[in-house]
Amino acid sequence: MIHAVGIVELKSIAKGIEATDAALKSAGIRLVSAHPACPGKYEIIFTGSVADVTAALDHVSGRFDSLIVDSAVMGRIDEAVIKALFGTQSGVKKGSLGTVETYSAASAIKVADIAVKTSRVEIYDLRVSRGMGGKGIVLVTGEVGDVTAAVDAGAAYAEKQGMLHAKSVIAAPHQELWEQL
Repeated sequence: MIHAVGIVELKSIAKGIEATDAALKSAGIRLVSAHPACPGKYEIIFTGSVADVTAALDHVSGRFDSLIVDSAVMGRIDEAVIKALFGTQSGVKKGSLGTVETYSAASAIKVADIAVKTSRVEIYDLRVSRGMGGKGIVLVTGEVGDVTAAVDAGAAYAEKQGMLHAKSVIAAPHQELWEQL
């Protein structure tokens, strides 16, 4: 059972590797992934109890603060977000489509969690960092009112963090668009 997820993005690959080691040695966390991400960033995702994840993030922040692009601790993260993050969700190609594009992976993951907790939507896709210049994008589906509420709530969080790039809601996407997503 995943209690909490922590994510840290750093501006340096070398320091990202060092920060990963520091996080692992600072608290009883388990590493989910640690890898270079576009453009020359390093992304660390770990899990554990809320207290351990918070302690690890605080430790890394204290040592590498000037190199951190974005970070987040997400307690009680929705299972749909975990499935989307690992590509094991099955997105439904129907209803309305909402998107939130962020400047960081951490903010995209948090946006996805906020979206599914705000209204009755499904995560169609969650993409972070790789091949997108370090950005993140969340795609949700459902009834137009629910999608709008989810997108607005997630985008409000990203905007407050200075990480919102764009958002959109398409009430009835064309079938060819669905096929390209």
